[in-house]
Amino acid sequence: MTTASTSIDAVAVRGLPARHAGLARSTVTVTRRALLRYVRTPQLIVMATIQMSMFFLIYRYLFGGAIHVAGIPYVDFLVPGFVATGVLFSGIGAAVATAEDVEQGFVDRLRSLPIPRSSVLTARAIADTAILTLACAVTIGIAFAVGFRLHGSLLGGLAAFGLVIVFGFAFEWVFVTLGLFAGNGQAAQAMGMIVFPFAFISSAYVPVASMPVWLRAVAEHQPLTYMVDSVRALTLGSHAQAVLGHPASYFLTPALAWTFAILALFLPLAVAKYRRG
Repeated sequence: MTTASTSIDAVAVRGLPARHAGLARSTVTVTRRALLRYVRTPQLIVMATIQMSMFFLIYRYLFGGAIHVAGIPYVDFLVPGFVATGVLFSGIGAAVATAEDVEQGFVDRLRSLPIPRSSVLTARAIADTAILTLACAVTIGIAFAVGFRLHGSLLGGLAAFGLVIVFGFAFEWVFVTLGLFAGNGQAAQAMGMIVFPFAFISSAYVPVASMPVWLRAVAEHQPLTYMVDSVRALTLGSHAQAVLGHPASYFLTPALAWTFAILALFLPLAVAKYRRG
C-alpha cells in the first residue's frame, strides 16, 4: 500500500484520534472533507444553485400564463412546490459524489479506520443538505424578486423552509444509497433520474384535480404531494383552506410520517451496503 493510501487522505481524517472515534467527531471531520470538496471546486456550488434557479424561472414564465389556480397567482402556488421537489434535483449530486468516493477508493480507506460506519454516510448527507439549503435560499430570493409573496406569517414561511430542509435530508439518504449501489458516477446519475416522475406526478406544478382520475389517485397519495402541500399550506396562511381544501395540519402529519419512513428505510439500507462493501 502506498504512503498516500496509508495516510487515509490527510484532509479527510485529520483530527481523528488513533483509537475508536466517536460518532459526532467522526461525522464532523468527514463532513468537513465533503464541504472542502465543494469549496475547492466552487463550480459544483454555482451549478447546483444556478440549475435550480434556472429551472424555476423556466416554470415561472413558461407555465405561469397557461396554468391558473383559483384564489392565488400561479407563482405563489408554484414556489412551494418547486422548492419542495427541488430536493430531488439537488440529490443527484449526492448520489454521484458517493459513487465517486466508492470508485476512487476513498470509502475503502475510511472503512479501515476505527470510526462508526454511519458517520461517513451521515457526513455526506449533512454536507449535501447544506448545499441544498443554499440553493433553496437563492431560489426563494429570486422567487420574491419575480412576484412570489407569502400569504401567511413570517413564522409560517420559516417553518415551510425548515420543512423543505428536513425533507431534503431524508431524500439525501435515498441518493446516498443509490450512489453506493451504482459504483460509479455515470451510473449514479442515471439511477438518480428514476425519482423524477414522482416530482411531476404530484401537486408540485399543477393542481392534482386537473389530472386524469387514474393519475390523480397516484398523485394524491404519494409522499411528495403531502410534503409539497404541507409547505404550500404554511406559505398560504389563511388561504390554505380555500386553495387546498384543508389547513396545514392536515398535510403536515402524513408528510412527517413519510419523512421518517424514508429515513427508517434508506438510512439502515445505506449503512448495511456500506458495511458489506
